[in-house]
Amino acid sequence: MKRKVLAMLCVLVMVTAALAGCGGDKKETEAPTEGAEQKEESKAPETQGASGDVRIALITMDSVDQHWVNLNEGAQKAASELGVEVTLLAPNMKDDAQQIECVNNAVAGKYDAIMVAANGPDAISSALKEAQQAGIKIVYVDSPANVDAEATFSTDNKAAGKIAGEEMIKALEAANITSGNIGIVNVNASTETAVAREEGFRSAFEGKGYTLLETQYGEGDAAKSQTIAENYITQGVVGIFGTNEGSTTGTGNAIKASNSDVIGVGFDKSDAIQNLIADGYLLCTMAQNPDVMGYEGVKAAVAAVNGESLGGKVTDTGVSVLTKDTLGGGSSEGGSSDVTASKAWKIALITMDSVDQHWVSLNEGAQAKAKELGVEVTFMAPNSKDDAQQIECVNNAVAGKYDAIMVAANGPDSITSALKEAQAAGIKIVYVDSPANLEAEATFSTDNKAAGKTAGEELLKALEAANVTSGNIGIVNINASTDSTVNREAGFREAFEGKGYTLLETQYGEGDAAKSQTIAENYITQGVVGIFGANEGATTGVGNAIKANGSGIIGVGFDKSDAILNLIEDGHLLCTMAQNPDVMGTMGVEACVRALEGEDLGGAVTDTGVSVLTK
Repeated sequence: MKRKVLAMLCVLVMVTAALAGCGGDKKETEAPTEGAEQKEESKAPETQGASGDVRIALITMDSVDQHWVNLNEGAQKAASELGVEVTLLAPNMKDDAQQIECVNNAVAGKYDAIMVAANGPDAISSALKEAQQAGIKIVYVDSPANVDAEATFSTDNKAAGKIAGEEMIKALEAANITSGNIGIVNVNASTETAVAREEGFRSAFEGKGYTLLETQYGEGDAAKSQTIAENYITQGVVGIFGTNEGSTTGTGNAIKASNSDVIGVGFDKSDAIQNLIADGYLLCTMAQNPDVMGYEGVKAAVAAVNGESLGGKVTDTGVSVLTKDTLGGGSSEGGSSDVTASKAWKIALITMDSVDQHWVSLNEGAQAKAKELGVEVTFMAPNSKDDAQQIECVNNAVAGKYDAIMVAANGPDSITSALKEAQAAGIKIVYVDSPANLEAEATFSTDNKAAGKTAGEELLKALEAANVTSGNIGIVNINASTDSTVNREAGFREAFEGKGYTLLETQYGEGDAAKSQTIAENYITQGVVGIFGANEGATTGVGNAIKANGSGIIGVGFDKSDAILNLIEDGHLLCTMAQNPDVMGTMGVEACVRALEGEDLGGAVTDTGVSVLTK
């Protein structure tokens, strides 16, 4: 009922905006998620927003889905910080005609910018072109139309859809189901985001023994989607995929109503979806960061209104896999945890070093969760990346009779014997960022290969935009054994397969910025056109080398630090793949406590997400 009232209010706001040319939806909200904080720290451009003279219309697909409510909250947060006005002009349902009317109302109301999540790529295009002709800046959030805009903030939907498919395949194979029919409940055939998710989902099943049935469309309505899913269940499907919030809710409700063993996976995060996962009716959902889209969208809109050229940049705002085990903090959107500690458990946190800002952020997340749960986390990191020092830290944790160890392994093998001894002493092991070759309670890390491929694709786009279609590419890695960075490099190299570039032999700087800078400078003397840094130190070194050389070489990298953000802001690096180390720390502590309280976590591996940070 509350949502229906909200929808009616939003329509009233829309009408008021059309008549009076103004209206506000400012309110206090929670702080933005990790992704938003990342951008917030990256020296946002000066705006005229403080004077309150920038007016932005936010037009989402509807005003009901929690996804759009969260997006609006992020937008209002940025509006409050910048002193601008954001008015939600969303229709009360997914309807092209209503969305076009919202755009026309924004034009009539003389708004300075429109942030829009397009129902489809074409229906709204003419209205948006008219808005641009009236001098209104366009920024896309979640879903673009086929009109050039200032910037786009959205999920890499195809990649996320593939992850959803892979999660379902893992669950089916774990249940010894190697064939059968799979149903897909989509919004419609024109909503670009949902179509891309379906495409990615289908690609995950290529070469597998399953049959993907013809897609059925529920227009994002939970009740319609439930009927479709129930029909699939009567056909004997083994799994169903929902491509958005309504589709996923309907799928879960259908599985619940039929009390079947069908495996359901989906998209978006709402209270209803989380409850269905917690109760076992859905396996998982791909949780986007709509508040980040809203927050960053407002910043971009203000920058564009103030005359800054954003170049039509597309920014991936990240996604996390939420399962029953990770609902306590599986996405950077946050969420409360239902785990409780029966005693003040002692947990040792052992990262690769204690210097990189990545590990400092991870420790901050761990300490916050420890305080919340009433447990003790001791940061026992070595002062440099050194196997012997890391092994000594593990031995110290055993000698100190710690109950659990959270560890980011330098390499998959060197630390394994020490960790086995810790397990033999009854200590629970949880991996954060980088695992060793030893089974543990759980792992919380970035999908490093996928993120590395994204870094490669960003470099490719920039090179092609500069009409550089061939040349040598340098790679600066830590070493040949650190699992996380080896996977990043593998993904990066994969992005260049079949392209006209030559990837040179990798050079190793041990994560040291000075050593990495020397390596990058040597690459530059060889005439490379681009360089990739695989971690914080390597990326900083690459950026400093490009800065010192003054060349047009394009550098991309990994991790987020003040130094890296400054190098991006000053144009010496194109972008960095920003992980969520605080999420790793938060979820790692929670997993330790769950394991110590007797819960079997099954060795689950959770992707904690990544975002592309650009200028």
